[in-house]
Amino acid sequence: MSRRLRVLHVGKFYPPHRGGMESALETLCRELRAEVDVQVLVSNDARQTVRETVDGVPVTRIGTAATLASASINPGMARAIREANADVVHFHHPNPTGVLSYLASGRRGPLVVTYHSDIVRQRVLGAVFSPILHRFLRGADAILATSPDYAGSSPVLQKHRGRVRIIPFGIRAEEFERADAEAVVDIRARYGPRLVLGVGRLVYYKGFEYLVRAMVAVEGRLVILGDGPLRGALQALAAELGIGDRVAFPGPVQELAPWYHAADVFVLPAVARSEAFGIVQLEAMAAGTPVVNTRLESGVPFVSRDGETGITVPPEDPDALAAALRRLLDNPALRGRYGAAAQQRIRGELSLDRMVADTLAVYRNAVSP
Repeated sequence: MSRRLRVLHVGKFYPPHRGGMESALETLCRELRAEVDVQVLVSNDARQTVRETVDGVPVTRIGTAATLASASINPGMARAIREANADVVHFHHPNPTGVLSYLASGRRGPLVVTYHSDIVRQRVLGAVFSPILHRFLRGADAILATSPDYAGSSPVLQKHRGRVRIIPFGIRAEEFERADAEAVVDIRARYGPRLVLGVGRLVYYKGFEYLVRAMVAVEGRLVILGDGPLRGALQALAAELGIGDRVAFPGPVQELAPWYHAADVFVLPAVARSEAFGIVQLEAMAAGTPVVNTRLESGVPFVSRDGETGITVPPEDPDALAAALRRLLDNPALRGRYGAAAQQRIRGELSLDRMVADTLAVYRNAVSP
């Protein structure tokens, strides 16, 4: 019997940290451990290094000495990469200080990079870092992009086209296909009927400002789950527009499935390429909830397709958002058709099994002589 591959995943953080990268990393590692020996190396919030096992996955959180432009500086990261004795390193980018640590480690061997997103907002830092990033990517055996849309629109990936492979994210669909019936009834009693749902960090690129503005012209109620620096501003905007009684911000919740099932429509109103994929769309789609998203040069419109699993509108356009919401809220048959197609898409091209199988194939190809 051949020895199991040893795969080291290097990321920024790992749950309970919340975020799309963290969620994707956790999901992939939990599934891969049935086929390969997985280790995870990420930053810790504190100065000390912590080693633990999370749902069967060994996770080392390297102590953080300082932060620079929101990036953790981890003096122990390079040594940990070097000493991991991995057959394959699977690196998750963007993670500029992690790239520096990898290069400083002097490691030689198969390298796979999941390219979650360009560095969008920190343009000066991105320009300075660009030569280092391209050197790092030239050493990768494969660069995994999560959608053909993102691969085609990223100026960074265009320079490495020959090694780019498309592997969309998947989720454990069964965690969202069903929900506690009493919880669903309770949510609809509190917030329904005609319930519009948004989920995510309350930050600029999510575009929740435009969704709040759209609700002025929509008969229904909006719930936005999550927290972040814009929460106060969004609440003030709803009050200023006279719809404070129809827009709720309950904060983060532990169980999302009942909310997706209670909602009539799910909305991802993102306005920037920082929203590279939108895993929350997968969750809503698995629950059979139609999606309204935005036409970005990223994977967002790839995940939920316009006219198939929902409606895609221009970004930063409250009127278009409102029109899409009214169309879906007023048409239960259309919602049902889009919701059924969404579940089918999750079971097919966007299935977790497919993501895992395609990733394993990349590993095996990387280590083959």
